[in-house]
Amino acid sequence: MRWESLFADLEAGLAAAAAQDLRDEVAELTRAERAQVRLADRLRASRGAPARFVLRDGQSVDGVVVDAAPQWVLLAPDAVRRALVPVGAVTAVVGLAPHAAPSAGEVERRLTLGHTLRALARDRVSVRVDADGVSVSGRLERVGADHVDVTPAHAQRGTPGWTFAFDALVVVRSG
Repeated sequence: MRWESLFADLEAGLAAAAAQDLRDEVAELTRAERAQVRLADRLRASRGAPARFVLRDGQSVDGVVVDAAPQWVLLAPDAVRRALVPVGAVTAVVGLAPHAAPSAGEVERRLTLGHTLRALARDRVSVRVDADGVSVSGRLERVGADHVDVTPAHAQRGTPGWTFAFDALVVVRSG
């Protein structure tokens, strides 16, 4: 009888150790997977959800996440206005989905901030551009590889416009 108890105890100990090894491995794989998740992936998973974005200049933008790509997120503060926020300008988000969308596909990865700004320039949308230390209302005129030219609203002919480096952009608002 003692031998049977001894073997039962050994088997139970081995089973417990195997179960713990499995839990440890699952936890390690979960940590490794989470380490690969980018903010843009969580932003894409939050489409349709309300969120508050705190930006690097201290302002916050509240709105429903309309769309997101690796370089930008589009918010709808209300039914008319839109706010285009470069992901690099985001300091913190309240209300972000706890999970991530699958990695962006080839088309989504190619939708850069430049593509989005070119669409706004093409459509002649009136915008307010907030950049590091500067806010200008007007229209986007030319969009280069890493900068955008803005003609201020009500500018006299010949008045120079503003040129903003993409890295300096905090938010571009329309409506």
